[in-house]
Amino acid sequence: MTENNQFNSLKEFYPFYLQQHSDSICRYLHFIGTAGFITIVIYSFIAENYWLLLFGPLCGYGFAWIGHYVFEKNKPATFKHPFYSLISDFIMFYHIVTFQMAGQLKKHLKKI
Repeated sequence: MTENNQFNSLKEFYPFYLQQHSDSICRYLHFIGTAGFITIVIYSFIAENYWLLLFGPLCGYGFAWIGHYVFEKNKPATFKHPFYSLISDFIMFYHIVTFQMAGQLKKHLKKI
């Protein structure tokens, strides 16, 4: 990572992303938002109501931004690194579902 927060890869970005999500409530609000996003996408296709897809980002980002502004007290990384942040949301979701989050925090936060 360079001093101006430019990242050359997702592998380089993810430790920064985890630092920005050090508060457990913020992480779980991201989890709820991502789960809601996935649910909305799946349901919209099952119901063949594609207008519901508009609510996916609202759900995902709504919960995430509450986590950042209320609990983490920082600006979401999405504003400066939208692609890496979106992918990292799903990686963090996977790590929470598979009970790997504590290990990931321990592994990556010591690098910062």
